[in-house]
Amino acid sequence: MHCAVVLLASRAAFAAPLRACHAMASNLLHVLPPQGLLRPLAVPERLLLGPGPSNVPPRILAAGGRQLLGHMHPEVLQVMDDIKVGIQYAFQTQNQLTLAISGTGHCAMEAALLNLVEHGDTVLVAVNGIWGQRAADIARRLGASVHELLKPPGEYFPPWDIEEGLVRHKPSVLFITHGESSTGVLQPLEGLGKLCHRHGCLLLVDAVASLGGAPIFMDQQEIDILYSGSQKVLNAPPGSAPISFSERAREKILRRKTKPPSFYLDMRWLANYWGCDGEPRRYHHTAPINSFFSLREGLAMLAELGLENSWEHHRVNCAQLCQGLRDLGLELFVKEEKARLPTITTVRVPEGYDWKEITAFLMDNHAIEIAGGLGPSVGKVLRIGLMGCNSTSRNVDRVLHALRDALRCCRRSRL
Repeated sequence: MHCAVVLLASRAAFAAPLRACHAMASNLLHVLPPQGLLRPLAVPERLLLGPGPSNVPPRILAAGGRQLLGHMHPEVLQVMDDIKVGIQYAFQTQNQLTLAISGTGHCAMEAALLNLVEHGDTVLVAVNGIWGQRAADIARRLGASVHELLKPPGEYFPPWDIEEGLVRHKPSVLFITHGESSTGVLQPLEGLGKLCHRHGCLLLVDAVASLGGAPIFMDQQEIDILYSGSQKVLNAPPGSAPISFSERAREKILRRKTKPPSFYLDMRWLANYWGCDGEPRRYHHTAPINSFFSLREGLAMLAELGLENSWEHHRVNCAQLCQGLRDLGLELFVKEEKARLPTITTVRVPEGYDWKEITAFLMDNHAIEIAGGLGPSVGKVLRIGLMGCNSTSRNVDRVLHALRDALRCCRRSRL
């Protein structure tokens, strides 16, 4: 009994300072627990028919929800190997230096430029939308001498304009966007790689908005650097971005006089981590494991469907949408049919309407997202995306019905 009393007394003596410390610590907290974080997460169900991201199908959601593994576990390295061959299939390339950047498609753009471009290099950028503008900005930040080829939004670059720029400026890199999501333009790539190589230049192509939705043949078209994103046709969450470098591009990276300005995006380190250099893999960064799971499944679904089938159903559904928009009396922004991006269609904002009211009406009344313009197309267009699992005839009918409703309800009086 005496022992029990002593034990209780000692416990009380030990607990008293702890209570005092807790009270003191509580008095030191000037920021209270946020009330919003004490409520359950609420995410509405919406049909995402903007320029991206797209809705994620159940199979990819399930993959991203799997339990974590270590980023150097053999099972994760195998997933990375699956991703590499999936990207090679999607890009139609046998390039050894093929991997996924731990970041969005914009991160892949930065990785491509900062690994290729050194201070004083000459870079030629084809600008007909926001992505050319961004690439020119990034290249200037790297100390490059940047020259711009300009086209109005809605137009593409014919090869003779490209050759004139190559002859005049003699760049080491040409940047061009295959699928310009801000304007809805699809840039023809045939012959550009050969043209660039004839003038001693590398061809860098942005395919974030076009991969899987429009034909692209990296090796056959002699593209030197190609990158994309995960959140559009591949229907995976944003966060892992496919990229590939030709042997010409890899050699330019190896000949650099200075290290790339980013350790995180240094392609020599990433090549090793992804098993692209034939050396034992070494730790570089803690990769977004679950994003890799999702990207792997997105590439698997593309492989199961087949690239040619994917290209065709995007073409067919885009044609249905374009005809339906004309039937509503709307004007397509890109005049030439061959120059229209099959994944993102742009339509002029009709006279007498505010684009913000139209997009808000679709969101509030139909739970459908479409977007306004971006960069040089701001205020001029509405952008409607049909990508991956969202590219269906039923979704075309849904968005056309919603737009018909919006045109009836949102028109402004001229008085």
